[in-house]
Amino acid sequence: MPFNSAGTTGGVANAPAGLRETGLVSALRARRSDVRDLGDVDVGTPRPSRDPLSGLLGLESLTATTASVRAAVVASIEMGEFPLVLGGDCPVLMGALRGTQDALGDVALVFVDGHEDAWPPGRSVSGEAADCELGLALANAEGLPGELADALPVLDPTRVVALGPRDAAELRAADVDSIASTIALLTDRELRGKAAVPTEIAVGRFRRRGYSWWLHVDLDVLSTAAMAAVDYPQPGGLDWADLEAITVAAIQPGCVGMTLAIYNPELDPGGEAARRIVDYLADALADTPETA
Repeated sequence: MPFNSAGTTGGVANAPAGLRETGLVSALRARRSDVRDLGDVDVGTPRPSRDPLSGLLGLESLTATTASVRAAVVASIEMGEFPLVLGGDCPVLMGALRGTQDALGDVALVFVDGHEDAWPPGRSVSGEAADCELGLALANAEGLPGELADALPVLDPTRVVALGPRDAAELRAADVDSIASTIALLTDRELRGKAAVPTEIAVGRFRRRGYSWWLHVDLDVLSTAAMAAVDYPQPGGLDWADLEAITVAAIQPGCVGMTLAIYNPELDPGGEAARRIVDYLADALADTPETA
């Protein structure tokens, strides 16, 4: 999904190509024989202009991407596959979740991210949907055109756990409400060195209630020391061992797919981050649960 919510064709939009060039597909196939690369989906025409009603940049591209991801995920799940959706920017999650809901009904979400991503679109300073995708999925779609609003998932807040956000101070400074009182949320400080246990508790709760869940990983959950190739670095964050522990705990029977987002190849001139991401995904997806 070569999508950048800034309305451009650079930066994170180049992540899928960069990871392919680093050998992602061959690394996955070295672990398992059933990997298919379906290529890139349509992301429309990116334009860095803000929509006057919603306040979002690149609305046409966001709408096209949401529809494309939705259709691709439906097709994959209906074939009994475990879809890996590679961003691009993290709003690719919206189409992935809606496609999963189309195929399977209600679904829960393990949301691994350095930000809450629930800004009201009109309040976002950047205008990027990457500030907003979780809030939009939690039914905060005010000002969006009908074509996009009708294509969004609708998440029950009790079926969401957010792991790793560390932007509470930024939200307070902007007088934007945190969603920590609405969903289960653990910050990076609460996860460091013990990330597997709360993840296991969360997915165990989903499983007991009969929910399937989707795993979303935004790589800015990592510290800058662990991976600097992201557009909006912050102090703090997790290390790779923490992220690997979360991922292993989340990809259990009941997990039906995964999104990975926010790697920017332009900030990784030596390719070190790309190689680390490829290794992480190859290990994480060596053995995925059946989806159908």
